[in-house]
Amino acid sequence: PCIGPKSYEVGADFRTSFMEAGSGNSRFFEDGIAKGKYQFDLPSYVRHRLSECGVGSIEVLGLDTYADGNKFFSYRLTTHRKEPDYGRQLSTIVLENT
Repeated sequence: PCIGPKSYEVGADFRTSFMEAGSGNSRFFEDGIAKGKYQFDLPSYVRHRLSECGVGSIEVLGLDTYADGNKFFSYRLTTHRKEPDYGRQLSTIVLENT
């Protein structure tokens, strides 16, 4: 799981760096509510990149670590809440020989 697109607001500089890497990256951004802000679709971006690397089986769970702060650790959520510390979350990818 990771932060979801509705929760992941980024600035123009973040979007610009992705656009410089490839104009097709525009599909991972939507206009945000605030002027000059965008919503970034991290799950779709990661799925795209893994697919480009030849990973054939990719499962996006549709969970949002920011929106479900009681279930997952989120540095961004902890920072917005002005809490003193945040938990750690680890995700792994396993490659099997077939």
